[in-house]
Amino acid sequence: MLPHLLDVFFHLRQGLGRDVGGVAGPDRDRQQHDVHGAKACDRKAAQQEFRLLRFAVLARLHLERIGGGNETEVYTTDDRRFVVKVKCDNYDEPEALFRQAQARRAAANAFAGAIGPEHSLPTYYLIARNNDGQAQLVAVQPYLRQAQSLAQVDYASLSGLERRHLATQLRQLIRRSLSFYRHSGQMPDLYGRTHADPAERRRLNRWFMLPWRLWCFFFRRILLRSHNLMLTGAPQRELLLVDYDPVQRSQLYRRLYYTARCLLFGRDYFFIWLMERFGYSPKG
Repeated sequence: MLPHLLDVFFHLRQGLGRDVGGVAGPDRDRQQHDVHGAKACDRKAAQQEFRLLRFAVLARLHLERIGGGNETEVYTTDDRRFVVKVKCDNYDEPEALFRQAQARRAAANAFAGAIGPEHSLPTYYLIARNNDGQAQLVAVQPYLRQAQSLAQVDYASLSGLERRHLATQLRQLIRRSLSFYRHSGQMPDLYGRTHADPAERRRLNRWFMLPWRLWCFFFRRILLRSHNLMLTGAPQRELLLVDYDPVQRSQLYRRLYYTARCLLFGRDYFFIWLMERFGYSPKG
């Protein structure tokens, strides 16, 4: 198993995957992780991984914080070649985390297949041990250069041709997400949440912040202000999804959540039309 892990890590260090954009964040903290595991290359190998798994230390990574999501802290490696997403508040034994990594990898592969290769990034799931010795699940993706989240885009500065190309891609992502939902009962998160620091993430996830989260969900979080969709620089102007996490809640919660998302896509179609025609987008 160890040569297989080293082979995957070697290819990561060589920069496989897209290297086309950049991500900026509000805050720069330092953290170190000892990387212990890696993604399997095919389904056949995955059937034997749990029996053969050995958590050998591959490297010590120096990470710099660039942002955070609903359940993650996002870092970049010091060479700006990879983004490392640490799953916060998700500490467990490595064997249990390995099963979670398998499930998340399957969901990521399904979401990537649903939206298409032109809109997806490779995602590698690892198990890392932080400075406190706790094992955590980690996702690794290529660092995007010359790219920005839709939340940061000045649509008025785009040319008419660029806005039409972007609108076409957004409508395509909506259609593919709805088609995947009809067939699987799941949907990739095209929107995303962000926070300035870990303390704010914990505060926003508290029960008394539920009214604020609902307000943001229904009235402030629109597709044109997405944190999960990155727009690459000219001339390609590709849209890339960077979050492939499934919704980790009850079946009832997922049904209500996805039903609301399907309805709100209608509102997004209207805002996409406004952006395409006039370069206008609400602040979100």
